[in-house]
Amino acid sequence: MSKKIYGAIFTIPILFMLGCFVYLFYSVEASTKLEGIDSFPESYRPYLEKLAEKYPNWKFVALYTNLDWNYVIDQENVFGKNLVPKNYIDRWKNTTPGQYDVEVDAGWVDCSRQAVEYCMDPRNFLNETRLFQFEGLSYDTHTNQVEGIEKILYGTEFYQKQVSYLTSTGGIVSMNETYGDLILRGGQTSLVSPYHLASRIKQEVGPFLSHKSISGDVSGYEGLYNFYNIGATSSAEPMGAIKNGLQYAKDGKGASEQTKSKYLIPWNTKEKAITGGGIFIGSSYINVGQNTIYLQKFDVNDERGDDLFWHQYMTNVLAPYSESKSIYQGYAKTGILSTPMTFIIPVYENMPEIPVQSPAIDPNDYTKGHTKVYCNNSGKVNVRTGPSTSYEIITTVTYQDKMTRIQKGKQTGDRWDRVILENGIVGYIFQTYVTEMPDIQIESIELDIENTTLSKGETKQLRSNYSARRSKRP
Repeated sequence: MSKKIYGAIFTIPILFMLGCFVYLFYSVEASTKLEGIDSFPESYRPYLEKLAEKYPNWKFVALYTNLDWNYVIDQENVFGKNLVPKNYIDRWKNTTPGQYDVEVDAGWVDCSRQAVEYCMDPRNFLNETRLFQFEGLSYDTHTNQVEGIEKILYGTEFYQKQVSYLTSTGGIVSMNETYGDLILRGGQTSLVSPYHLASRIKQEVGPFLSHKSISGDVSGYEGLYNFYNIGATSSAEPMGAIKNGLQYAKDGKGASEQTKSKYLIPWNTKEKAITGGGIFIGSSYINVGQNTIYLQKFDVNDERGDDLFWHQYMTNVLAPYSESKSIYQGYAKTGILSTPMTFIIPVYENMPEIPVQSPAIDPNDYTKGHTKVYCNNSGKVNVRTGPSTSYEIITTVTYQDKMTRIQKGKQTGDRWDRVILENGIVGYIFQTYVTEMPDIQIESIELDIENTTLSKGETKQLRSNYSARRSKRP
């Protein structure tokens, strides 16, 4: 029998004589997982088929959440739950009067509904780079090695760097091990992929050892470290989020002795912070059903038996997007992309027919329509996730490949069209490389003549028949 999850999701005031609140409960079938590309809805399959052509060892798992798309967006589009940098353009931000540009955390504001929809639509990220937000994050002895960790750390101050740290009294402890060594051991202990831990550290504290979450010199929190910003909840106070994270490193924010022992709190050495934080991530997320970066950001599947949508690791709505690139680059440098990997990709009910467009793309740069076009270039032409060469390549088309243009670019400078290929892939193509198909297309011409020879000066009547068809327009 299917497991049911019940939760009080929202309240509606009833203006009757009782003047009370009625609590409505939303019943959801437990999520199910199905392996194989054929297990996905049709709108997912062409992207996955392209990936499988290049990486036949990759395995794709459809996570059917049994959640309605609009309901999910409603639950995530709550003030303060998903943030973007304040300097982003307004299409990324919540522009509701009284909430617009209000700093939920220093430099971070509430995001728009479109931003939530774009970031939650998995079909936007089924390309080689961004796919890694769906990677399964359990420890794997076959792929997780210190050499790979170092390649992920390349370009940061952690790279091949021996560990040293400050004590609470200002002393310096130097170790004979590198950060890569500590991260590998942390992954082995926590059963979390150390590649994930290394990428998470880069995401949370950046490339510098001087980041205040791991510097050990914050006043009142000397000798404490938090490499994953666990417990670093948003605060408008200067360095408020960092101090909240260091408070967690100090005492677990009032956690029980049992919990603190489990997570190796206090995190007063860098090894305890890296390993204990890994144990926290593993036991709090990866081992309870939130075993991808996407699921840690968007709580749409877990095995805790509690309400969904609140157990979310980070508030940056674009965190899975940016972390996935860091992971991909690390794997590419390591040369392990061709090894077996599993990707767990959510599916929702009643999703939009076409993937949600990024708020970075100005709708005023396009005219809408449904026009049949074809590729006019003799070579391969890239179809990308957005209207610029800075966006990832989804696939390529060649001469006379047909597609439907759903948005015609009218941008200043280089113009890009949004198209749907015949296999269902939606992407952007440089406008110069497409030509509109004529409404009437000649399919064949037949000539009829009485004989095939003519004398000089002789004339004959030539009869012709042709067949044509009108271009289909959706």
